[in-house]
Amino acid sequence: MVDQHERNSKETDEKDVGNFSLSFIEAVDLWKGFDDTKARIEILKGADFQIASAETLAIVGPSGIGKSTFLNLLGTLDRPDKGSVLFQGENVFRFDNEKLARFRNESIGFVFQFHHLLPEFSARENAMMPCLIQGISKEKAMEAADHILERVGLENRLHHRVTDLSGGEQQRVALARALVLNPSVLLADEPTGNLDKKNSEQVHNLLLSLNEELGMVLVVVTHNMELASLMSRRVTILDGQMAEMD
Repeated sequence: MVDQHERNSKETDEKDVGNFSLSFIEAVDLWKGFDDTKARIEILKGADFQIASAETLAIVGPSGIGKSTFLNLLGTLDRPDKGSVLFQGENVFRFDNEKLARFRNESIGFVFQFHHLLPEFSARENAMMPCLIQGISKEKAMEAADHILERVGLENRLHHRVTDLSGGEQQRVALARALVLNPSVLLADEPTGNLDKKNSEQVHNLLLSLNEELGMVLVVVTHNMELASLMSRRVTILDGQMAEMD
């Protein structure tokens, strides 16, 4: 029996080829919806979208329009009902689950409003986790974690448990964890939603400087228009399509 996701991928094969460009990430005819108690709610309706290498992008707009849904599809945390997401021309939703998980671990970093750190572990141990999941030795994982933690200004907090860190420091640990494997894409969902103005500004500046240094794609879902204004592009979702904003 043919898997539904495989069938949907085959349906868009020709469109994939026809739309291939030099974009680093390309969404092609992307559909995603959810069933509530009464009806089907379509969030994305054949959306097409492109992101260039090292680009910074803010996805803005009111709650409920599908910003996080779109981010989860870009990050391969969820699969579309139909359509493709191409990374450098390759449709990652044709990967089996194991290969897709490996791709996600190696190529995409995630930062969320709620940092999802392991409270019983230190900043270093949290930042090491993606390396250990990939099978990197403990010694090399520790070296990589220390390097990125120092870069985000936590060289004096390596051995502190995350419960002993401030909210801004915890979010910087989460950022270090997301970047420890030097991913080509960083996806951030309301990364400063729980921070005060001072800590928010520090995280904003850090995101931009790391984007410039590492040459990674940076996509941020945010209600913070100050953060959005710092991105090179701003988009929203209108009638199931991605729409550019001034």
